[in-house]
Amino acid sequence: MTESDGKSQFTARLLRPNDSGGGCPWAFVVLPKEASAKLLRRGRTTVSVTMNCHQFEALLEPDGRKSHWLRIDDAELRAAKAEIGQEIQFKIAAMAQEPEPEVPADFAQALESEPEAQTTWNATTTIARIDWVHWIVSAKQAKTREKRINDACEMLTSGKKRVCCFDPSGFYSKEFSAPQADESTN
Repeated sequence: MTESDGKSQFTARLLRPNDSGGGCPWAFVVLPKEASAKLLRRGRTTVSVTMNCHQFEALLEPDGRKSHWLRIDDAELRAAKAEIGQEIQFKIAAMAQEPEPEVPADFAQALESEPEAQTTWNATTTIARIDWVHWIVSAKQAKTREKRINDACEMLTSGKKRVCCFDPSGFYSKEFSAPQADESTN
């Protein structure tokens, strides 16, 4: 395996987040820096994950420390016969082509109402669209999200294909981090 092929193997403990946001339980792991460094970008990226011989695709999130973290939903835990607190062998591989991001309904509606913005949006790269969506959904308040949607439409209408002044890794902005682990799973 070469340094640039986007593939890694590592062992990590499945951690429970302090705040799971309600709903079904889920786990997470923070990728070792060496594994994250083999990926093409420090921002959001989709990978193929193999965990206990169970394979699935997942969106890695930036941890703000030049690495990534992986959320593992309950269905994936059950399919892999894995439990929170266990040490698990992981294999990850970068996708040959990044899938299109899921565009939030409010942003999609705004794009539909601005034909010039929609035209520029359609002309951007998948990675650029991932960053636009990440910038919008990372807003912590509804008012900020609304402003970002309006700003995105203005920038796209003016022909900008990349979101301006957004740090997709969270390293410089300190905007992103992995969840805090429940002490009982460390």
